[in-house]
Amino acid sequence: MAAADPLAPLASEHVDHRFKGLPPDAAGTTVAALTAEHRNLFTGGFTTPVLALSAERLQHNLALMETYTERHGLAFAPHGKTSMAPQLFHRQLAHGAWGITLAVPHQVRVARAFGIPRIFLANELVDPAALHWIAQELGTDPDFGFVCYVDSTEGVAQMDAALAESGAVRPVDVVVELAAGEGARTGARTEAECEAVADAVAAAPTLRLVGVAGYEGEVPGATPESVAAWLRRLTVLAAEFDAGGRFAGLTEIVVSAGGSAWFDAVAEVFAELPPLSRPLLKLLRSGAYVSHDDGAYREKTPFNRVPEEGALQAAFTLWAQVVSRPAPDQAFLNAGKRDAAFDLHLPQPHTIRSTDGSTRPADGVTVTALSDQHAWVRTEAGAPVEVGEWVGLGLSHPCTIFDKWQLIPETTADGTVTGYIRTFF
Repeated sequence: MAAADPLAPLASEHVDHRFKGLPPDAAGTTVAALTAEHRNLFTGGFTTPVLALSAERLQHNLALMETYTERHGLAFAPHGKTSMAPQLFHRQLAHGAWGITLAVPHQVRVARAFGIPRIFLANELVDPAALHWIAQELGTDPDFGFVCYVDSTEGVAQMDAALAESGAVRPVDVVVELAAGEGARTGARTEAECEAVADAVAAAPTLRLVGVAGYEGEVPGATPESVAAWLRRLTVLAAEFDAGGRFAGLTEIVVSAGGSAWFDAVAEVFAELPPLSRPLLKLLRSGAYVSHDDGAYREKTPFNRVPEEGALQAAFTLWAQVVSRPAPDQAFLNAGKRDAAFDLHLPQPHTIRSTDGSTRPADGVTVTALSDQHAWVRTEAGAPVEVGEWVGLGLSHPCTIFDKWQLIPETTADGTVTGYIRTFF
């Protein structure tokens, strides 16, 4: 008997008022039925503001990172907190991902509810209720793979106590997190502290040390040189742990790093790792690539440094409508902070769609501020913008684009909607 499709419940979900931008006349139908209609984003009854995800650009990004990680001998566990979209998790797995990285217990529960078999939790987990649940998942599913950070002896003691109380039958695999430097985020600050944490894990019967990890994006004042230096501290730590017999009995050793700004440095330094006593799982965790953006990650993607390896494409457009034109140099759109990411950059207009369906570049049109439900737009001379027109906005920071939209139309270049991406934040 074939295994049930874990994504099937998403197709049977009913469209209603919970989902912004979707056609009012589709209320009550299922997502599957609405998908089968192949409506057009611009003429099919969608209301503004509406966020659209480019099917072609999404596919390009998925394929590019699959090729990149294979070329560099990296396993890939893209960070799922970016999208919190199980459909995208499964596409990432289909494009060669080892598993999915997540940040907090709720996210792990979402991933498990939709059948994700391997999860890397990039945080120390000390919540007893969450640890009890993890112990149950590990106990009932022998194929479930789970790894999480540890960065303190106190954390290890709390984890061990909670897992012992839950009657855990399988140890939880952990990696010691090396901090990215003084004043950085989480992680043990020194190699000596990392050794103390590893000793504590060795003494905890409910835990098993499987490697080392960290996040180079937190290196203070990061430069190519300082990021590479920190990554070499991480790889040296792995080698020293191995030489000390800390990984005896494992089938592989995990060495993990990699956000979306320095994965080229991770690939370069991880390639320098000498053979250890066990095979290495060199695990990259970049997440923002899946949609990329028109701001922060366009500026700092590693592909800017290695253009011969390819280029990611910004896959999101937020379509908003001109609802007021109170002055020759001013217009207002009906999308604001509730709809658009604004934590790193303001939205950037790139296309104007007239009421007759024609399009033109949004030259001379700039978003200068956001209110809760309005974008403040400055228009230069010679840049006519009329009430009723749609303005396509490029956005910055994938993590805060996805989290404002629960059901996102996936569209082809001509506006045909080919699917709907469900998020869980």
